[in-house]
Amino acid sequence: MKIAVLGAGAVGLTVAAKLSRVAEVHAVARRRHADAIRERGFLLTGIWGEGTYRFSCSDDLPSAWQEADYYIITSKSTDTEAICRQFADAIKGREVVSLQNGIGNEEIIGRFTDRMIGGMIITGFEWRGDASVHVSVEAAPMKLGRYPSGTDEAVESLAALIRKAGIKAEATDSIRADIWSKTLYNCALNPLGAVMNVPYGALTDPHAWTIVTEIVKEAYRVVDAEGVSLPWKTPEAYLEYLRTRQLPATAAHHSSMLQDLSLGRRTEIDFMNGAIVTFARKHGIDAPYNSCIAELIRFRERL
Repeated sequence: MKIAVLGAGAVGLTVAAKLSRVAEVHAVARRRHADAIRERGFLLTGIWGEGTYRFSCSDDLPSAWQEADYYIITSKSTDTEAICRQFADAIKGREVVSLQNGIGNEEIIGRFTDRMIGGMIITGFEWRGDASVHVSVEAAPMKLGRYPSGTDEAVESLAALIRKAGIKAEATDSIRADIWSKTLYNCALNPLGAVMNVPYGALTDPHAWTIVTEIVKEAYRVVDAEGVSLPWKTPEAYLEYLRTRQLPATAAHHSSMLQDLSLGRRTEIDFMNGAIVTFARKHGIDAPYNSCIAELIRFRERL
């Protein structure tokens, strides 16, 4: 099995490293990471195990990888279109997996291939240096499904291979709902954790939780308008699940937006709370809390 990981940052390099033990893997990453992997290997610590992994990695896609079995895109959502354009010839008509944050990536990728597999992962990946990642938390198994719904042999085979690599993974026939579920989690915690510079566990404070609650209620009105069926029928049911299940599992995690802001990088806010606001306007729904937190992040991006 040949798997190419495109736009490989902390998530992509970690997934590539684990898969390299059970498949032939190439990752396209920043040159400094590729150089570090070539010189001393990829260093992994945390709950996914500890070790040094060596696999093919460069800042471009070699000609030998123009016909991989799967292409997994793990870039920031802001880079999805650029990644697709850069590797358009390779991914055309191929199995392409989005393992990214936010709403809208699958629709972008779908313009470049008709073999779209959606992915959802709620796991904390933190840089510890070039080509060195610590996996801190895991709230649920990875989900994979034919986008927008259904499953098939290609999806099932990839999920099985990922499990063989030591990563919890499941095939699902409702991946669109799973992606919206993860986006709900990200909208509730990611930007607020970034603005307040606290780990997720601190957001159970009553003052912070009031903001989380309103963000989720607005998002649910959008979800209902979009006809997406989530596992939790009401915002109150999801908030209870978030408070009792997801937050304890990720309490020590620091927001990916916080990491982006600290490095002076553009965040994925337009694919999270910003996307909620866009859909809300489409349906004539008010979303002031999501709009406010999105504007605060955009302000921080300009500092």
